[in-house]
Amino acid sequence: MQNPSEVSNVADNAEPVTFHSRVSIEQVEEGRELAPKFDRDNLIVSITTDAESGEVLMLGYMNEEALTKTIQTGEAHYWSRSRQVLWHKGATSGLVQVVEELRIDDDQDAVWLRVRVGGTGASCHVGYRSCFYRQVPIGAQRKDGEMLRFTEASKTFDPVQVYGDEPNPTIL
Repeated sequence: MQNPSEVSNVADNAEPVTFHSRVSIEQVEEGRELAPKFDRDNLIVSITTDAESGEVLMLGYMNEEALTKTIQTGEAHYWSRSRQVLWHKGATSGLVQVVEELRIDDDQDAVWLRVRVGGTGASCHVGYRSCFYRQVPIGAQRKDGEMLRFTEASKTFDPVQVYGDEPNPTIL
């Protein structure tokens, strides 16, 4: 298998992407027209998993441009709510997400990307493989007031080496 950072699904003359108006429940739930429902901020939720293992890597958001670019290029694009910019995942870090499959849910208000990740295979800007690197113990799993438990023993990469002086996208 090729390294995902070396693989591109970009067509020289990408076909335009058409989002249809939502005209009926039947059209949205049973039809063949892509009619995504963006929220009041013009965003749609995107869950991203590893194409091979099924591991959840991240939850992000896409605006119309991000969804369009993802469909056209075969590489994941998101809308950064903290930075208010279009974000081509991996453009800075080299951890490009090559989309193997893109699905949309029944009422077309969420998308699911199955991806292969370039570089170290990590997707989290903190350096872990998955953005979901901590577990919240529930019920009998809770011991001694423990509220968070790490599920990854170590980081996949050093964020300082990868991002340098770039501002951290996490907003308090």
